[in-house]
Amino acid sequence: MRRPQLDIQLKTPEQIELMRAAGLVVARALRRMREAVAPGVSTADLDAIAESTIREAGAVPSFKGYHGFPASICSSVNEQVVHAIPSAQQVLREGDLISIDCGAVLNGWHGDAAITVGVGEVDPALLKMAAVAEDAMWAGIAAAARGAAGGKGRLTDISYAVETAVRRGGRYGIVDGYGGHGIGTEMHQDPHVLNHGRPGKGPRLVPGMALAIEPMITMGSPRTVELSDGWTVVTRDRSMAVHVEHSMALLEDGVWVLTAEDGGRARLGDLVTARQPADSPAR
Repeated sequence: MRRPQLDIQLKTPEQIELMRAAGLVVARALRRMREAVAPGVSTADLDAIAESTIREAGAVPSFKGYHGFPASICSSVNEQVVHAIPSAQQVLREGDLISIDCGAVLNGWHGDAAITVGVGEVDPALLKMAAVAEDAMWAGIAAAARGAAGGKGRLTDISYAVETAVRRGGRYGIVDGYGGHGIGTEMHQDPHVLNHGRPGKGPRLVPGMALAIEPMITMGSPRTVELSDGWTVVTRDRSMAVHVEHSMALLEDGVWVLTAEDGGRARLGDLVTARQPADSPAR
């Protein structure tokens, strides 16, 4: 079923269960890559970990071949914001900050998530920026859950919650032009989810909606440029950037963070649907 105007795909609870399976594949791949991040490791090494993890689960990397993208992850280092192509020549160094974006499709349903990881000893100011982005992502997810539960939530309530959390955290740039999105039988669907804006606008937040919430913030200007490879997006002023993301779905009794191994329970508590067992093991 799709909502009019914006082409928003609403999922049944059973379809959301299938999305959860894809989300757990992504979560496992990201966990393995997080554990592998270290000085001397190349972004191509991380890409190989992601692809092998995804394929051993019987899934397919969502990114590989998407509009010609050549890899299973986006591996954005330092001033790179999103969409950087993994390379054997991109070797991580002490103090780097890497954002890893990963997607998988399993039985026709997509999962999509991103983490930012420090390499070795990292400037505490950069780690704080990563924590602020993470907090903002969870604030957006919580706003969606509360809005759907109350029956009056609108899409930009998420945007407002993300922006408010970022502004509360410090003086950061919220990247222009990029944001979250619907997700389901395609990786990118309506609606686009901005990381800033006034609340109370856009389509209602209702059970069956599945969204990827993904703040991208910088230490400087929010403006970006795309490099000549046609993919890599960097900050215009070359300031450091971070990117985090989770895919989530709204159900009648709460939210399910499909790409979090605990379904979001540690951060969201009782906002999480009963479909996610309280003692769900990490996978």
